[in-house]
Amino acid sequence: MTNQCTLCPRECRVGREYITGVCGVGNKLKVARAALHFWEEPCISGTKGSGTVFFSGCSLQCVYCQNRQIATGEIGKEITSERLVEIFLQLQERGAHNINLVTPGHYVDALVPALKQAKEQGLTIPVVYNTGSYEKVESLRKLEGLVDVYLPDFKYYDGSLAKRYSKAPDYPEVAKAAIAEMVRQQPECTFAGEEHPLMTRGVLVRHLMLPGCMEDSKTVLKYLYETYEDQIYISIMSQYTPLSHVADYPELCTKVDREEYDCLVDYAIEIGIENGFIQEEDVAEESFIPAFDYEGV
Repeated sequence: MTNQCTLCPRECRVGREYITGVCGVGNKLKVARAALHFWEEPCISGTKGSGTVFFSGCSLQCVYCQNRQIATGEIGKEITSERLVEIFLQLQERGAHNINLVTPGHYVDALVPALKQAKEQGLTIPVVYNTGSYEKVESLRKLEGLVDVYLPDFKYYDGSLAKRYSKAPDYPEVAKAAIAEMVRQQPECTFAGEEHPLMTRGVLVRHLMLPGCMEDSKTVLKYLYETYEDQIYISIMSQYTPLSHVADYPELCTKVDREEYDCLVDYAIEIGIENGFIQEEDVAEESFIPAFDYEGV
């Protein structure tokens, strides 16, 4: 890793071997869980599970983060690049449909050689890059040829929301550029299997609906469809769970109203979105948040 870290748009320029930046972690790989995960979209989790590797730290630090335990960087075990390669191969041996790298952006320089080594040692299942989209295009380009499926969020279109909830007023423009780069690298969605098709290449963009943010959610969906049409898949998520750390944001202290969510889904259909996923009721529960207990690490 660079001594003056500029991997993400924060450009903290700290020497992460000595001090942490916004992401909250140093220059050593730090992982909180590596296990089969069944709660992703059906084309990612399939029937056997997605081989998820939850990395510690995050450059966004959203106030409502569902994985706050690890996002702050406080929880996680430091591992070597060699151990990360072993984890990838062990997940493949357990039957994982893919390797799902969760919030990995601040480790890109360590991930690139690890992915190359894993592929040389027999990793054949697709690699999924699961990100909040606060990513620099230059960093994403380092992953070209190594990532098969990009699974980015598009959290906000309104910079004022991004500023309030993620202290990142530039998020909308950063996310647009990042997703454009992902689509450039993987311009076509492909699937394998008939009964339970699994995405093997492509881009699947997620949008988590926040309470009271209907108009912004509509704008996000409109932008994505007008820009990419059926070139990408879109996942409209209702699973926002208000946890104790949003107490200072009263507007976030409630779940998304089901009628509001249904209205957003109707809007998506009206504007022409067909390649998409929606969520059933009763998914906004803490039980859907993984236990970061170092399993598989």
